[in-house]
Amino acid sequence: MALADSEVSSASATQPGGANARPVDGELSVELTWSPVRGELRQQAFSVSAGTTVAELLTRSGWFESDQIARLKVGVWGRVQSLDTALQAGDRVEVYRPLTVDPKEARRQRYKATGRRIVTRHRPLGRKA
Repeated sequence: MALADSEVSSASATQPGGANARPVDGELSVELTWSPVRGELRQQAFSVSAGTTVAELLTRSGWFESDQIARLKVGVWGRVQSLDTALQAGDRVEVYRPLTVDPKEARRQRYKATGRRIVTRHRPLGRKA
């Protein structure tokens, strides 16, 4: 993650005092995180009104075109959520990139390259169920 490329700013009204400032009454502090390409991380803090949805936050960020937003996979604190989910104070909204390689295919390619089988705790070598 390139922190130099990271964009951290605050939008809307918060009381003076930096990143740990309390939001103005009726406002919620939320964070939007997105990694458009491997190694780059964008983060932006927002102060939004109660009842704001994930889709409204994405529109407000300016990172995405309006027609693109409907196709995005998003989550809050690592759990996939729909775009009409209402935000709560302290939420971290994450925008997920699509997979570039099927996980099963990636495992086959690693096996082909190394010749070693990947051992998991569920099925140790030598014992087949």
